[in-house]
Amino acid sequence: MTIKQSTVLTYGGFRYLKLSLLVSVAAIAAYAWHSPALKPNGGTWLGYTLGTIGALIILLLLFFGIRKRRYKSNAGTVRSWLSAHIYLGTSLIIIATLHTGFEFGWNVHTLAYALMLAVISSGFWGMYYYIRYPTLMGEALRGETFEQHLLAVAAIDNDSRALAMNLSDQLNKALLESANSPLFNGFWQRFSGKNPKCRTAAIVNQLAESGKKLTGEQARINEAVYTRQLQKLSRLNRMREHVRLKTSLDLWLIFHVPLSIALLAALTAHIVSVFFYW
Repeated sequence: MTIKQSTVLTYGGFRYLKLSLLVSVAAIAAYAWHSPALKPNGGTWLGYTLGTIGALIILLLLFFGIRKRRYKSNAGTVRSWLSAHIYLGTSLIIIATLHTGFEFGWNVHTLAYALMLAVISSGFWGMYYYIRYPTLMGEALRGETFEQHLLAVAAIDNDSRALAMNLSDQLNKALLESANSPLFNGFWQRFSGKNPKCRTAAIVNQLAESGKKLTGEQARINEAVYTRQLQKLSRLNRMREHVRLKTSLDLWLIFHVPLSIALLAALTAHIVSVFFYW
């Protein structure tokens, strides 16, 4: 019998999907049934009810950032919180839109609504990353840790320099510079996962060319160093792909977290203006 491992989307037999659908359908049904004296808006009893539910959901979603850092907390698993975060966050599109009564303008209320949509949109982006990228990051390193790759690269460099003692001074200098060179030069290389000026790649090309001209023992040594540097380049490329994926995750947080904080500020201004200035 095959046991399927649950994901954040299928957690608890789609528990939070069902809950979010129930809340959304109830909101739509109430909006359809509601017949205010004037047109529907956030100032009716239903508007206040939907606004309160939406605000409570937003606060609950913001608390997820705190919960996932409380490793000893008994308030549900991180996976259950994330599942609720995704589905209840999506239901906000319906709840908040009905709360507005489809009235929009150049004010703090519409700003809060727009920021909410921006946070939810970035959340969909992050959901894809956090579901797909951890697997891709593991595949990039072929079952080893990043630290194991670093140790293997260092061992290859030491072995290559020991073998190349009888080869040209130019090659030995290049091997030393390659051993001390960074994986990337700058953020954009981390984001792309490429290093056009990779010194190991240059050495591999240099060894391939010099191997055509050498004979005897030097040719054998050149081939041995070439093989090791080719292995190193393969590991470097795996590490670069791993870093590229991790950088994408980090970049998402740079957008999502500030947007969430801005939403909280706009929501606070929205609530204060409604209760104290209307």
